[in-house]
Amino acid sequence: MAAGDKNAATQTGGIEPVRHFVFILIPDFTLMAFSSAVEPLRMANRVLKKEAYSWSVVTLDGQPVKASNGLSVVPDGSLADLKTGRLGFHRPDMVLVCSGVTVERLSSADLFGYLRRLHGQGVPIGGMCTSAWLLARAGLLEDRRCAIHWETLPSFAETFPDVEVQADLFEVEDNIYTCAGGTAAIDMMLHLVGEQLGPAVAERVSEQCIIDRVRKPQDRQRLPLNARVGVHNSKLLAMIELMESHLAEPLTLAQIADKTGLSRRHVERLFRQLLGRSPARYYLDLRLDRARHLLLQSDMSIVEVAIACGFVSASHFSKCYRELYGRSPQADRRQAGGSTAPDLIS
Repeated sequence: MAAGDKNAATQTGGIEPVRHFVFILIPDFTLMAFSSAVEPLRMANRVLKKEAYSWSVVTLDGQPVKASNGLSVVPDGSLADLKTGRLGFHRPDMVLVCSGVTVERLSSADLFGYLRRLHGQGVPIGGMCTSAWLLARAGLLEDRRCAIHWETLPSFAETFPDVEVQADLFEVEDNIYTCAGGTAAIDMMLHLVGEQLGPAVAERVSEQCIIDRVRKPQDRQRLPLNARVGVHNSKLLAMIELMESHLAEPLTLAQIADKTGLSRRHVERLFRQLLGRSPARYYLDLRLDRARHLLLQSDMSIVEVAIACGFVSASHFSKCYRELYGRSPQADRRQAGGSTAPDLIS
């Protein structure tokens, strides 16, 4: 794969230096997030008719790395090459890490130490898709805000309680940039281009990308609730929102009815008429769905997952889980673990 010109000392028009970015790709990284971050830089160069940005691609060992969709990317070098200046520059203007579905398996003291050192030197650090996980392990996110993909957010929040994780498109704090992945990487990079080259350039890049607007950091990651559940009844949607925000400490049906100003009988009728199941069943399914995400995306114990999802005992949790998914939590975790790569330690 072709990377940008790696000479960070190159001058553009004799005035501004070319900003050189480094992308560190982790095995099973999300190709959509990576390409969505690179393309706005390329487009900025195109609309300006000069080189404002260049970039390099790095992997931990310098070998080609496979994305989660099976495509491989050939890097410009290894993390060791990057640290020792063998890539043709001594310090990048920004480093962005891109990971994917197996991020919780990575442990790299070299990577974490390098990111801490660069951040201490004032170099902006970015994490795309699930890479906030790695920045948190590197100690860069404690008491700071960050964004991460909504599917990974529950396990991240349980693992890193000192990090203020948000379900936003992207977050910027203390020179650390994090985004939810997917096309949110475009929004984060457009924000960065706007900061560095001006809003007019960011708008022109947006038009080149066929994007009708530059989304704000706090724009939602997921579809609106009414689109996800396929109903438009405001009372029902309010009850579902209550359930989703109280998974660890479930509300009683009486509490839900009271908070929405309805009778228990009316609550029961709305759920059965519009969703085809009782409110208790719907609430249980929400908690089990959260539990399944925690099981497959964290190393929390079965008991910890059960407690985090509002179950009073691991045995009750396992019984409910088996009834819905046809196998025990332990079996589900083993099956998922058997289909993914081994722990990535460097």
